[in-house]
Amino acid sequence: MSVLVLAEHHDGVLVGATAHVVAAAKAIGGDIDVLVAGENVGAVAEAAAKLDGVSKVRVADNGVYAHQLAEPLGALLVELAGDYSHVLAAASTTGKNVLPRVAALKDVSQISEIVEVVDADTFKRPIYAGNAIATVKSADSLKVITVRSTGFDAVGESGNAAIESVDTIVENSQSTFLKQELAQSDRPELAAAKVVISGGRGMGSGENFTLLEGIADKLGAAIGASRAAVDAGFVPNDMQVGQTGKIVAPELYIAVGISGAIQHLAGMKDAKVIVAINKDEEAPIFQVADYGLVGDLFELLPELESKL
Repeated sequence: MSVLVLAEHHDGVLVGATAHVVAAAKAIGGDIDVLVAGENVGAVAEAAAKLDGVSKVRVADNGVYAHQLAEPLGALLVELAGDYSHVLAAASTTGKNVLPRVAALKDVSQISEIVEVVDADTFKRPIYAGNAIATVKSADSLKVITVRSTGFDAVGESGNAAIESVDTIVENSQSTFLKQELAQSDRPELAAAKVVISGGRGMGSGENFTLLEGIADKLGAAIGASRAAVDAGFVPNDMQVGQTGKIVAPELYIAVGISGAIQHLAGMKDAKVIVAINKDEEAPIFQVADYGLVGDLFELLPELESKL
């Protein structure tokens, strides 16, 4: 039994979610290889080699893989998959883009967003917006799996895996990279932040989200939002936390003016500590909150900021 983990990287830096995927691979068992595909990815490969439990880092360094497009990455994984019993990737934009293609080309069923490994063939994954956990057993000879990184603690970085080159260069006439537009922020990336403060429809307007910024600055927090706030046009959709947004599991999650709809809870209920601020004491968010503060957020937020 052996596992191939697709490493995710941006701007020459290994994305933290990869360490969580390796943790899932360790739970499956067997040898663990990490595939680093891209252009000029030597530093990424070295970082991947330090992850605990990794036996080998396979590096496909070529311009065709430069932007991690689904077509060339999928073709590369299909070429390499014969050496493995499992292929894993984070349930991120990249993983969700690439692995379904691999599963289709290999004619196997993908298992999406696992949060627990029961054994090498059996996995648990959330369904119905996280209100139920399905236990799935696969009889496929190759398991193609995306991993919800919040379900596994990241492995350490004391490893020293061997690094080898992959000479496979695939043809890609199906897609062309045009451009990417990245949101620029001095704050931590939302999905990886240790502290997140989110606002909902109760914020009243996009301008009022500035009330969260002072608190976020003092806590080193990322700022998120509920779908209701995004749909109302208060903030851009890359700030959305929830079933149809980003899944977060920070050490501290502060929900401000958020009622606590099921779709939002699906995205943050794995936070270690949840603090809710809402004027409605019957709001569902208080059912999952560790600490609740009932009152007018426009009075409570400035007071909270002054106490920090």
